[in-house]
Amino acid sequence: MAKQQVTSEAVSSPSGHFSQAIATQARGRLLFLSGMTARLPDGTVTGAGDIDAQTRRVCDNMKNLVEAAGGAMADIVRVDVFVRNIEHFAAIHRVRREYFPSPPPASTLLEVSKMVHPDMLIEINAIAVIQDM
Repeated sequence: MAKQQVTSEAVSSPSGHFSQAIATQARGRLLFLSGMTARLPDGTVTGAGDIDAQTRRVCDNMKNLVEAAGGAMADIVRVDVFVRNIEHFAAIHRVRREYFPSPPPASTLLEVSKMVHPDMLIEINAIAVIQDM
C-alpha cells in the first residue's frame, strides 16, 4: 500500500513518532482494530508497571491481528492511544519506532484516569488499509 505523509509548514512538527496526516488510496480493505491492551492470549495482563513491556505487547497484539487479516504494520494509517500517564510519551514513542515504519501513522494520544483493569497502562486502537491480493 502506498502511504503518503502530508505535512504543512503552517502546522507544528510532530513531537513523537507519528505523522501530521497520512494520505492513501482507498483501494483494498479497511481493517478496524479494537482497543488493544497488554493482554496475553490467556487474558492475563502482562508488564504491570512497565510501560515499555506493555507498549510492546500492545504492538505485538496489533501486529498479530493485522497480519491475520493479510496485512502488515506498514498498512496502519491511524492510531488512537490512551495512556494512564502522559509522562510515558517518550517511552511509548521509542517502542513505536520499532513497530511502525516511516511514514508512521497519524495519531492521537490522550491521558485517561482509568482502564478496564488496574494494571493496564496503555490501550491503542487502529485503522489499516490492506491491499487485496
